[in-house]
Amino acid sequence: MPHMRHLKLVHSTERAAAMRDKSSVKIAFASSDRRVVDQHFGAAEAFCIYQLAEDDARLVEVAEFHDSDVAMDGHEGKLAGKIELLEGCAAVYCNAVGASAIKQLLAAGIQPMKVEEGALVDELLCGLNQSLKNDPPAWLAKRLQSKDADRFAEMEAEGWSE
Repeated sequence: MPHMRHLKLVHSTERAAAMRDKSSVKIAFASSDRRVVDQHFGAAEAFCIYQLAEDDARLVEVAEFHDSDVAMDGHEGKLAGKIELLEGCAAVYCNAVGASAIKQLLAAGIQPMKVEEGALVDELLCGLNQSLKNDPPAWLAKRLQSKDADRFAEMEAEGWSE
């Protein structure tokens, strides 16, 4: 596990339940300041993770990595900790991502998204919010469908009593 500072935000139970009930996804951004996407995935100093629903986006996690975990030294082992951190995310936005990282991210069910350096996190969230309402891209639609299937499986596991 990489050396990092990891903050998970706790929201009111009512708001968290409302987000769970809606079609929502977690989206990560490789960002040093939590405002712009400005990091290569493998060398990312920090990630901010948002929970996104049709009419809401909220910051839920921030993680910052130790200097030794962000050096571009070709050490593939560093990727595992970052991918583990992003578990449950539908996508990660970054400026660049290597072939090995792409393969590992896709295997973990995380869509790597490359954007230009300086892309604003708020603008990307707005665009994703609009696509949730209208016509989500295939990777997002697939993630939302699998989330619905998981929800029905959980309901079935609870059983039925009259």
